[in-house]
Amino acid sequence: MGRPRSRDGGGNRDTLILDAAERLFAYHGYDAVTLRAVAGEADVDLALIGYYFGAKQKLFDTVFQRRARILNEDRLAALASARAECDPIPLEKIIEAYLRPLEMAQESEDQGWRNYCALLAYVNTSPVWGPVLMSRHFDGPMEAFVEALAAALPRAERADLYWCYHFMSGAMSLTFANTGRINVMSGGLCRSDDFQTAYDRMIPFVVAGFERVCGPLK
Repeated sequence: MGRPRSRDGGGNRDTLILDAAERLFAYHGYDAVTLRAVAGEADVDLALIGYYFGAKQKLFDTVFQRRARILNEDRLAALASARAECDPIPLEKIIEAYLRPLEMAQESEDQGWRNYCALLAYVNTSPVWGPVLMSRHFDGPMEAFVEALAAALPRAERADLYWCYHFMSGAMSLTFANTGRINVMSGGLCRSDDFQTAYDRMIPFVVAGFERVCGPLK
């Protein structure tokens, strides 16, 4: 039979499939998306998806992992840069290293990053996918930040560090989702797609929460 081919006969087919799946999963969730819909969105033969990715669950995992790897690299690089300036790293610099790469992703002209952020919000708040995909692709690098937080907040109970991370994750997820609700609530004073303003305020908000719950810095 040979290798299945895309209907247009060219292009980077696996990337076309991943981009199409990312768009559909971001806006419809896992259950509502079929492989046939992904094939139609990517304009490829249905068999091609199975050839590259296998079952839908494997495709979903691959879509999620693709940009998670980049975010993890950017965050860890920012953390290393902050540590090169001062060790232990100041609390605000740790939070900045964790959150600013997400702002840059949401501000990207690449619509794929905005789709991914919406997908990240969906996965991070899902009792089904959150424990699986977030743990698999983000928990390892996240531990480097927990260790940095422990050094910056030496009196903190370990459990309190994780609770504060949990609350920060909730603020991130709502910002990823970019629902526009704050536009209505604020009567136009705020916009959910004003990412720079959102992160400029989220960072000191999160820092204050860590300081209040985890105790004084010294």
